[in-house]
Amino acid sequence: MTSTAPARWADRTGRTLMAINALATLGALVDGVGLVLASPDPQLMTEAWRTLAYIVFAGLWAITAFAPRRQGGIWELLLIHKIAITVFAIVNFGVPAAPTHVVVDGFLVVTTALAYVLCRGWQAWRPAAPVAA
Repeated sequence: MTSTAPARWADRTGRTLMAINALATLGALVDGVGLVLASPDPQLMTEAWRTLAYIVFAGLWAITAFAPRRQGGIWELLLIHKIAITVFAIVNFGVPAAPTHVVVDGFLVVTTALAYVLCRGWQAWRPAAPVAA
């Protein structure tokens, strides 16, 4: 593996994918607010926790879009979570909302993995990683 920066087109494409993921997650946040407001008391805290987590995920995707080779571990955390939830949804495909999670989270796995390769996200782990924006 080389420690050189990716081609400009690859870096720009990967960053754009991550920005799209961040914006889409903010859209899910807006939808989640409606779910929180409509939640019965026994589910209120769970819906609020889930909805507020969208802020964290949008932020992580935004960080990778802004500085893809400066934050070791963020790419991998995003991928681990999205792969895990996609597999969980596939295993529980008969449960309501599981097919939606297969599509949405599966899309996020594909776009994040593609951006990881295009931006050379693994270079964030190297102490001498290029810091070119």
